[in-house]
Parts: sequence; structure tokens; C-alpha cells
Amino acid sequence: MSNEKILHSEIDIKDVPRTVKREWISWIRFVLIIVILYGAIHYTIGIKIVSGDSMNPTIQDRDIVVVSKLFFTPERGDIIVLKDPEGFDIVKRVIGLPNDHVRIKDGIVYINQQVLDEPYIIGQSMDIDEVVVGTDSYFIMGDNRTPGESLDSRDPSIGTISKEQIVGEKLF
Repeated sequence: MSNEKILHSEIDIKDVPRTVKREWISWIRFVLIIVILYGAIHYTIGIKIVSGDSMNPTIQDRDIVVVSKLFFTPERGDIIVLKDPEGFDIVKRVIGLPNDHVRIKDGIVYINQQVLDEPYIIGQSMDIDEVVVGTDSYFIMGDNRTPGESLDSRDPSIGTISKEQIVGEKLF
């Protein structure tokens, strides 16, 4: 009887390499799927935590924003995430498109001499002289127009932004 046990264990030992090989292949597939999913998510969708009050009342401090990094063309009114001059991600609204003429007078935003309807803002912006938005550039502002609450295109140190600075468009 002990010889039979030895024979059975020899047969089992022969099957071990196949089982180990299958297990390794299974693990490699699993890791590959995880890496592909991570890459797809990382390069197409971003999750940002908002810091600050510049987009009040639309977006509050500490809100989480989901951003699409691919396949979008900024349009007036879109909320975008961009890199500021220090490399930080900031959230702003697109106001002026390439070649637009933007002016703020008596707290009212004019685009190409037409009043821009902005039901989403709070506060009243300081006036600025007309700015001509360059080709492939955008004029951006926070929704909180109270002076000092939003560092955006109204400030000469920021000015208009290039399309390359845009990280993505807010999905929700």
C-alpha cells in the first residue's frame, strides 16, 4: 500500500509544473489587465480636489471634480482644469475664445461688444480694458468675481492661457 502512495505522489509531482505554469500565466494576465486599466484611466480621466473659493458658488472648496483629459475643444462657459505658472492644477471657466475681444465695464463682461449672460457668478468684477484673445488662447475667470478671490486672466501676471496649459474639461 505504501508503494501505491508513492506512485500517486510521483504522478502528482509531474502535474505540478503545468499547474504552476497556468497559475503564473493567470497572474501575468491579471497584472497586465490592471496596468492597461490604470493607463487608460490615468491618461483619459482625472480626479481633482478643488482648493479655494474662486469657483464659488458653482464649485465649493474641497469639492471633487472629475476631468476628461481627451477629446474636447474648450467652448465658452466650459469649466476646465489648467496648470498655473507654478505648475498647480486650478479650476476656472472659459470666458473668451481665440480672437475674441473681452472687456469688463461696471462689472459686466462683454465679448465682442455683446453682454455675456453669467447667471452662475457671485460678486462684481473690477473693470478691465479690452483684451484681444490670441489665436490658440483662452480668457478664463473664476465664478467668484469678488476682487481678490480668483487669480485668472484679468490679472496681467496670468493673462490669457494657451491650449497647452489646459489639463482637461470638467465632466462632473
